[in-house]
Amino acid sequence: MSTGAPALIRPGLGGGLGDVVRARFLLKLLVRKELKVRYRGSVLGLLWSYVKPGVQFVVFYVALGVFLGLEQSPTNKGGLPNYAVYLFSGIVLINFFTESLGNAARSIVGNGGLIKKIYLPRELFPVASVWVSAVHFFPQLVILVLACFLTGWHPTLLQLASAGAGFVIVALLATGLGLLFGAANVYFRDSENFVDMLLMIATWASPVMYSFTMVQEKLGNAWYTLYQVNPLTVGVEAFHFAFWLPTTDGSAGIPPHLLSFWIPIALLVSIAVLVLGQLTFRRLEGRFAQEL
Repeated sequence: MSTGAPALIRPGLGGGLGDVVRARFLLKLLVRKELKVRYRGSVLGLLWSYVKPGVQFVVFYVALGVFLGLEQSPTNKGGLPNYAVYLFSGIVLINFFTESLGNAARSIVGNGGLIKKIYLPRELFPVASVWVSAVHFFPQLVILVLACFLTGWHPTLLQLASAGAGFVIVALLATGLGLLFGAANVYFRDSENFVDMLLMIATWASPVMYSFTMVQEKLGNAWYTLYQVNPLTVGVEAFHFAFWLPTTDGSAGIPPHLLSFWIPIALLVSIAVLVLGQLTFRRLEGRFAQEL
């Protein structure tokens, strides 16, 4: 006989990412708190969002574009035209990924005191880390767009849509991996070191500083296909298609079937990683308070 009592649920187990949507007001509070804590006592504050990628860009541009000859010039026809735009469009997106994943992987342990005191959807913490990184991403995107306009940027709607797709691909990937490693880090603190190594590789494992044709020439078609399965590779190439290619004469080209095949594949891979991260997170979150 039914008593009308609500069904029992395991303590500490939430409803997944759906709870983040329902608790979006808390998400906004966490994002504001994270930004205030990060820049407390800082003179430049949010301006660091411009300074850090700016310094990184200058170092890479001088080392690779000037010294190693990746910038096309009258005496170097084998380089990339408008290499500065090519490089910065990749750096902007890859920095968003590295900041998102690095902070999301530490978010549960970093908020351990709050998690032990009250219950709120634990997915809020990794997701808030990705949102904070997005706050830093958009000022850099504004600078990129201004630089593109100065070099004759005339994008089509399809190219702008590809930029949006590239951002979504990388955001989904960062969120999924952030959930996965954020939960694993509660039990195995070595996860932080693994993430640091992964982020060190990420910049070089996607065509941020070099052309995709170099990968084809050095590795061959079989390894190149495996290289293309990486969502970061597709996201960066989508940004190049949107921001860099319209500033050139179009002869540089983009990877074959980028829009019709590789972007949908990358979206599916990122969604699969997000589902895996959510399942792992839900399986481990029941003992977060005890382990912390």
